[in-house]
Amino acid sequence: QVQLRESGGGSVQAGGSLRLSCAASLRTFSSLAMGWFRQAPGQAREFVSAISWNGRDTLYADSVKGRFTISPDNVKNTVYLQMNSLKPEDTAVYYCAAVITGSYSAVGAEYEYDYWGQGTQVTVSS
Repeated sequence: QVQLRESGGGSVQAGGSLRLSCAASLRTFSSLAMGWFRQAPGQAREFVSAISWNGRDTLYADSVKGRFTISPDNVKNTVYLQMNSLKPEDTAVYYCAAVITGSYSAVGAEYEYDYWGQGTQVTVSS
């Protein structure tokens, strides 16, 4: 069983930055592929970014490319999502997800993830 704990959400003005963190409880963090998803009010949850277990493969939604960066810290068993140039349309609850895998590819499909965090709110005002 893997427990995920997100932090770093908050309120920011458009153009600002936030860094989300997702700490995983699993000791073998190096076997976890991690991802970030978000859900805005009244909308379906959508993919934001993902990183492979070895950190060498990353994926980004087109809407966040060039603004968001996903990165791992294997010492702290944590994955970060650095969000720059935030827009009001980035407002959502952001969820961290994880799956134990031997694949070298980042995982972009929501249904492939087995473990989810509780979510952290990000609000961007104009």
